[in-house]
Amino acid sequence: MDMRRKEFERITPEQVGICSEDIEWLLDQLESGITEPHGLMIMRHGKICAEGWWNPFAPGIRHGQQSHSKTYAATAVGIAYTEGLLKLDERLIDIFPEEAPENPSENLKLLTIHDVLCMGCGMDEMPEPTENWIHDFLHTPVNHKPGTTYMYNSVGSSILGAIVRKKTGLGLHEYLKPRLYDKVGILSDNHRWMKMPDGMEVGGGGLFATTEDNLRLMKLYADGGVWDNERILAEDYVKRATSLQNESATEAKGNPEARDNFGGYGYQIWMCQPKGVYRADGAMGQFTIVVPDLDMLIAITENAAGAHWAQATLDVMWEFLERIRKNPASGETGVAAAALKKRMSHLALPNPNYQPFSPYMEQVNGSSYEVEKGNFYLAGNGVEHVMGGAPLPAAIKSFTLHFTCDAVCISTNDGKENFDFLAAMDGSRKQNLIPGRLIGQVLANAWWEQEKVLVVEMRKIETCGKEKLIFTFEENQVTIKSEDNMLFKLETPTIIAKKNKRKIKHGKIL
Repeated sequence: MDMRRKEFERITPEQVGICSEDIEWLLDQLESGITEPHGLMIMRHGKICAEGWWNPFAPGIRHGQQSHSKTYAATAVGIAYTEGLLKLDERLIDIFPEEAPENPSENLKLLTIHDVLCMGCGMDEMPEPTENWIHDFLHTPVNHKPGTTYMYNSVGSSILGAIVRKKTGLGLHEYLKPRLYDKVGILSDNHRWMKMPDGMEVGGGGLFATTEDNLRLMKLYADGGVWDNERILAEDYVKRATSLQNESATEAKGNPEARDNFGGYGYQIWMCQPKGVYRADGAMGQFTIVVPDLDMLIAITENAAGAHWAQATLDVMWEFLERIRKNPASGETGVAAAALKKRMSHLALPNPNYQPFSPYMEQVNGSSYEVEKGNFYLAGNGVEHVMGGAPLPAAIKSFTLHFTCDAVCISTNDGKENFDFLAAMDGSRKQNLIPGRLIGQVLANAWWEQEKVLVVEMRKIETCGKEKLIFTFEENQVTIKSEDNMLFKLETPTIIAKKNKRKIKHGKIL
């Protein structure tokens, strides 16, 4: 832990004019099934009045930020602007002349840092990252005059990091650590970034940080770019970043349910339905909401149930804000505050499914299988590959199943090394550390859904990702299907593995 970090004061909701009962109401809504909440922090007047994490999530566990990462990348640009290292009207072809086309189009000639910041690149599509991803971006047709249209462009957001690197010689993490992280108390040593093929951090969606890290980042914007009387972001940059720079109504074409995505876009920051409210936003509900008129911030990390845009969560948040406006607390702390504190200290996700036995279990216990069709991965949805162009991990070639009184062990071999993966069957979750993965901490449980159907559920605890592997056994083979809640995933065809004639028990071939 960074010993220089100044902790926020913790107080009761009533001390900042919020009724504890209204926060209880908010918890009830979040736990009603509209989402799967992981972490929540509420700040008013610079003080934390409520915070909690749903076990197995915890305050210090980093969480996949998805596109909330974009706001960190834009902040790096803002700091470089504040330091006088770049101008917002600089053209990309001037910053990357070696990557630009020999004869750039008239629209490409006009493309500036400002346009990239506000999703106004003028493209109709974004390229998939390759080894030469900057080159690919600059060779993607700029179909419209920059700044006149809106298209959500995650590769463009990663370009922001490349701009900072070109201007400073430093990647995002290295540049931000002394200039942002250390100053506002973000625990940078706990951060992880997915990387582009050339080592650049994936500014479009590759950061793993904590709920409080996000809160601290957006408090800097709420306070006008100043922290402890030191200006970190220029005042004019903050005003631009947190106000309408580009209309985003075209979002309605593909996401008509996402009402809070139609209100406009700043610099990698969204304008919200309530006037004056803005937010950093990551897919599946990674939100840090700034409410200037209430002097309030709300940070939530979650796994939005079914909805990419987590609009249901935002709708609940706006109702919560209205409750605060209509029913301010008197300031007296009582029984309700104590009850809320107790509840928030005991938050937990629902227990895993429990069905540890099947009459068929003995038929497959110790059985070894060879994968004959499809690519078999454990907790591998290809996010790093899709987002950052990273090579896919080696697929599993063979595996053996061992059942104990409280777990199933899947012993795997990818052709290079063996790895034992444990899934609890006693109503708990087993922890696995998968070697060679950026997202390697996986909690797993399993149950028999039917006599010959085994379900293994894997939760990548540093993300909002969950995956189910459904094993359907037949006499001489098993069919494996994958169900993955992640948005950025590869197509996963059905996997078929043939049963070997031998059985293995405790490392011995029978």
